[in-house]
Amino acid sequence: MSKINVLEKFSKFSECWTPKVIAEMNDYQFKLARFKGEFTWHEHKDTDEVFFVVQGEMGIEFRDKTIHLSEGEMMVVPKGVEHKPFADNECKVMLVEPKGVVNTGESGGNLTASNDVWI
Repeated sequence: MSKINVLEKFSKFSECWTPKVIAEMNDYQFKLARFKGEFTWHEHKDTDEVFFVVQGEMGIEFRDKTIHLSEGEMMVVPKGVEHKPFADNECKVMLVEPKGVVNTGESGGNLTASNDVWI
């Protein structure tokens, strides 16, 4: 048991779209990621996904709408819902999802990050 400084953890990496684990709770992981540009369309068939904006602004595109999130705002994307995160400028985000979830779901591609990378 020890406290975690989220902003200090962000100083340990600079690459975008590569979630880093900072904590676990039961079978869930808290991950930090930097977003810039557009991600890939994907879905997570078996789990919801939480996006919490720590710093900056981002959007999540859905097939029928786009949701914009600002610093301090969060959203839960339900399982099975196709989505595409994006950020015009670099945005710092905390993700909460079950251990083992691949960032691109089953879509794959060059933005698929290694799983279970701790900082």
